[in-house]
Amino acid sequence: MYFILSKVLLFLLFPFSWIFVLLIVAVVTKKPRQRRRFLIIAVVMLFIFANTVIFNFFAKLWDIPPNELKPTSHYSCGIVLGGFSGPMGDRKGHFNEASDRFIQSVLLLKTGKIANLLVTGGNGNLFPGSFREGTWVKTQLEALNFPDSAILIESNSKNTIENARFSNILLKKSHLPGPYLLITSAFHMRRALMIFKKQGINVIPYSSHVMTKQDNYSFDDYFLPSAEILGKWGIYLKEMVGYIANHFF
Repeated sequence: MYFILSKVLLFLLFPFSWIFVLLIVAVVTKKPRQRRRFLIIAVVMLFIFANTVIFNFFAKLWDIPPNELKPTSHYSCGIVLGGFSGPMGDRKGHFNEASDRFIQSVLLLKTGKIANLLVTGGNGNLFPGSFREGTWVKTQLEALNFPDSAILIESNSKNTIENARFSNILLKKSHLPGPYLLITSAFHMRRALMIFKKQGINVIPYSSHVMTKQDNYSFDDYFLPSAEILGKWGIYLKEMVGYIANHFF
């Protein structure tokens, strides 16, 4: 029920939805003063939530930044959270904008920083088809000639809570000692860390897929609204609400 409710109400977390509603109200209202007030609020919200500089300032406060491992660092397993690939056709898949999670995982495995890689992810869609992310990612790792003995797959989870719960079961069965590297996007790491630690899993953050840019801002970044930035706010607001909900429940 929690999973279904979170998907249905997700649209409420996107600033674009708020701005759209304000514009609709401004169009249908008959009072000029109220129309002007709603239009001003919509424009101000558009400037705030589509501004690159404001977004970067907030995102850098929220993100768990990438860390550099010591040359001698070695871990029994890295846990990469799904969400970096999706269905394309029946059982085929494709990598999406979060594919840096996969890239960093492969690099860690290839360079010997981790001895094993646990891929956790099923299908988080409200109406899932036959595609299961973990199963598909395994085929990609096999195509890169990684041995089956170094790959652990969990392909039933629908969200981060189930990622942690099912990974914990698999790690205990595999008798791999902690701590483990937790690999996910920088914006998602704060919530993922909390959830995994609540499950009693000893993890060290290894952030990837950084969505912020460097501080060499241009004129456009300060004054011109960006549709891309407007969309990114929805991701961060979802993380904030999820963090609060997962903390108390």
